[in-house]
Amino acid sequence: MEKLKGALAVFLGASSFGILSTFVKKAYGQGLTLGEVTGIQVLFGMLMLWLIFIVIKLFSGKSFQSSTKKSSWVKILISGTSTGLVSVLYYKCVQLVPASLAIVLLMQYIWIGVVIEFIFFKTKPSKNNLIGIGIVLIATLLATGLIEKGLEDLNLTGLFFGFLAATAYSVFMIVNGRVGNDYHPIQKSAIMVTGSCILIFTLFPPNYLFNGQFDANFMHFGLILSLFGTVIPPLLFAYGLPKTGFSLGGILSSAELPVATCMSYFILHESVSFVQWIGVLLILGTVILLNAAKSSTH
Repeated sequence: MEKLKGALAVFLGASSFGILSTFVKKAYGQGLTLGEVTGIQVLFGMLMLWLIFIVIKLFSGKSFQSSTKKSSWVKILISGTSTGLVSVLYYKCVQLVPASLAIVLLMQYIWIGVVIEFIFFKTKPSKNNLIGIGIVLIATLLATGLIEKGLEDLNLTGLFFGFLAATAYSVFMIVNGRVGNDYHPIQKSAIMVTGSCILIFTLFPPNYLFNGQFDANFMHFGLILSLFGTVIPPLLFAYGLPKTGFSLGGILSSAELPVATCMSYFILHESVSFVQWIGVLLILGTVILLNAAKSSTH
């Protein structure tokens, strides 16, 4: 029963990430800019995560002191800039290409992470990983519509930002797994989002907070984007992943891809062809098979 609860939590956390691109598109449609969308998300998210952590610390009666020496919070703060970079690059991609394409580009972290680990950590990819990378690359050609439409119908700048976002996401996942694991998950998330907030406010000064521009529209999208992108996923993952294990968790977290594609198709009414759906399903199947293979080796 506990494993089922954990699986549901991870699935809902991934689905939460999946709906983000749709709301980002809607925010752009209401006249918000890239700096405003990313800024209000991290600001609201940072405030909510710190509030949740303080409440837990005050009322749970549990000690958050680790028996081992805690790693530097500064390292966690700096590593949090990678999440801010993901938001900026991914939301720029969403601005330029359909949301259904943006999520496919972000999913390229599957093979980019393997390449980064090989270059910097000398971790050789397994045979299964190499096969998976090959399938993902072929599936991407289908899912992006490149085979059907050719390059002339695709926004090359959007593709570029999509691949940059996937690279930043790979770095985030690698760093996140190595830094601050001796902190409470909510505290770690709050520190990382604080680092993200510092980066985004440096890139895009939040003048809208002081010039009277901040209105109900900002509040509306700030709450939605921060809840579904910054607050709910880490809370659900922190609860669910210890119960499911990382292999099953990896399979369930791939729900982000079909959820984002379905949202863009049904809510934004973007065109997703049959061939593109095949590509999406191939990527999804590869994630499931790779994580299932990891599970069988443990």
